[in-house]
Amino acid sequence: MVRSILSEIYFVTNNVNKYMEVKPIADKYGFKIIQHSGGKLEIQSNDLMKIAKISAIHAYMDLNKPVLVEDAGLFIYSLNGFPGPYSSYVYKTIGCSGILKLLENTIDRRAKFVSAGVLIYEPFILTEVSEVEGYIADKPKGSSGFGFDPIFIPIGETRTFGEMSIEEKNKYSHRAKTVDKLFRKLRRIFDSEIYLNNEN
Repeated sequence: MVRSILSEIYFVTNNVNKYMEVKPIADKYGFKIIQHSGGKLEIQSNDLMKIAKISAIHAYMDLNKPVLVEDAGLFIYSLNGFPGPYSSYVYKTIGCSGILKLLENTIDRRAKFVSAGVLIYEPFILTEVSEVEGYIADKPKGSSGFGFDPIFIPIGETRTFGEMSIEEKNKYSHRAKTVDKLFRKLRRIFDSEIYLNNEN
C-alpha cells in the first residue's frame, strides 16, 4: 500500500489535459504533482530528450524545487517522421485536418507517439523515453484528449485516443508509460536504504 504523500513535484506544463493524465499515476506512487504553467524553456531540436532535459534544468533553476517535464511528438512513417518534435507547432498551424490532407491517398498510415520525460529531484536526474505504435485514422473521431489524439489509433484498438477516457488512454499512452517509469524509479529511491540513511 502506498504511503501518504512522499513529496510534491512541480509538473511544468501549460496543458491541463497533460496534468490530468499524469496526476493519477503520480498518486499511485505517493507523489503529489502541482501544475506549473510558467518557466518552461522550449528549444528547437530534432531530439525530444534534449528538449525535455534543457526545459527541466531551466525549470529547476527557476523554481529550486523538484520538477517534471514531459515532451511528446507524433512520428508518421510515410512522412519521414514528420511532425516529430515539432508536433505542437504543427498542430497549432495546420491541425488534424492538415495532417489528414498530407496523408490523402496514402496507404501506409503507420505512426507512433514518442514521449520523453525528465524528473529532477536533487541530486537525481531521472530520464525515460516511451512510445506507442499505431496508425492515423481516416478522419477525426472523439472529443477527449488534446492535440492529435482524435486521429491516432493505438495498436490493439479501433478507437482513437480522442474517443477514450483518461483511464482508457493511459493503458496505451506513451506519456503514461514514461511518467509511470519515472515515478517508479523515484519511489524506489525513496524506499531504498541508501536514501533513508542519507536523510537521517
